[in-house]
Amino acid sequence: MATTAIDRTRRLLSLVTYLRERPGARVDEVARAFGVSQDELISDLSVLPMCGTSFRGGDLLDIDTDGEHIWWYNAEATGSTTGQPLRLAADEATALLVAARAVATMPGLREGDRDALLRLTAKLEAAAGESARASSRVSVTFESEGGVFAEVDRAIAERRRLRIRYYSPGRDELTDREIDPIRLFAVGHTYVEAWCHRTEARRTFRLDRVASIELLDVPADPPPIEPRDLSEGLVQPAPTDPEVVIEVGPGGRWVAEYYAHDEAEELPDGGLRITLRTPDPTTLRRLALRLGGDGRIVAPPELADSAREAARAALRGYEELG
Repeated sequence: MATTAIDRTRRLLSLVTYLRERPGARVDEVARAFGVSQDELISDLSVLPMCGTSFRGGDLLDIDTDGEHIWWYNAEATGSTTGQPLRLAADEATALLVAARAVATMPGLREGDRDALLRLTAKLEAAAGESARASSRVSVTFESEGGVFAEVDRAIAERRRLRIRYYSPGRDELTDREIDPIRLFAVGHTYVEAWCHRTEARRTFRLDRVASIELLDVPADPPPIEPRDLSEGLVQPAPTDPEVVIEVGPGGRWVAEYYAHDEAEELPDGGLRITLRTPDPTTLRRLALRLGGDGRIVAPPELADSAREAARAALRGYEELG
């Protein structure tokens, strides 16, 4: 599977920790541990010296290799017990304070969590100084997703079942389900991982797609299943998933950076022919509509036809409005 910029960033971050614990590590052993070629590893090592806690002398990573071993000459500069403590910038402090105050007003939040959040907010305000006064003029109100979050959080804490009405964009339909929530997590959006009694399987639901939610007086009893490893992202295609081929122009090359894929072949016009796998190909219709003239689905044919019909339906809607 082709490596995206996001994959490489994750590898670089892991490489820093790995090398700190293994001074003089052998190039071939590190490459084998990370599943990359030695040339790819050497390329990564040429990037790391441009990274650090700041651009001041001594704060950038001083990493070098003789082709056989890797040497890190200032590993202590990034250690947890050395270097200068990081400080929040004014915009970071403002964002934290606004978010903390908003979450503290969320309906359904457990009182213990609300009290802890208010204590933390008070400490942030004291440390932020002028930034705290600026943040007090900004307010955020959680609407539907905030209420859904609170109900899911309560259901997990009290081990109770939920009844939800959920929108599936791939099928463009609302379905009623009863779920036993397992955990909340965030990967770009906020999700709940749960046991779905409608499908009798583990499912992941995006909170902003929950149209309605009801906390039931029924104990939640999900089967003992191992939580999914999300270190590689929310969508992790399997080799047995259906294959989809998408061609994009220069303006659609970003698709290769955000979607895990098996192959990305360069096209003469500067675009890419991307081959990827997904458990539910219909979800890519929205990607096709988003790309517009910058891309099209090539295979499978039935998905390409479905995407074209969705585009025609959207155009008809605009014509009717006009």
